Amino acid sequence: MKTVTESNSVLKLKFQKLHSAVVDSVNAANVIDFLFQEGVLGQQEMRSLQLLKNDPQQQCRDLLALLHTSQNPQAFVKLYLAIKNESHLHWLIDRVDQYNDQSVTSLLQLMYISEPTGMK
Repeated sequence: MKTVTESNSVLKLKFQKLHSAVVDSVNAANVIDFLFQEGVLGQQEMRSLQLLKNDPQQQCRDLLALLHTSQNPQAFVKLYLAIKNESHLHWLIDRVDQYNDQSVTSLLQLMYISEPTGMK
């Protein structure tokens, strides 16, 4: 059984690989509200993202960038749940879920090999 931190790391990689699809498809305003409600985003982060409401794609890009730098061990687990709550985005959840354990393992290996330390 995977821990929340392991699940978050795997989902982080999956969302990174699907970045363009997420930016093009996700209404960040709904996701931002959910992530604030769940304690993933603080007030300041939420306010700065809301300033971009007239540019939904940039808002989504900034949200993803913020989540990628977040120290919250559930950031991408909660993002997954937020997107799953949007009925029109079930196709995106299917794409996230299509990554099997082997492809994720390969992604993780690439990530660790590319670290500056050169260690796996």
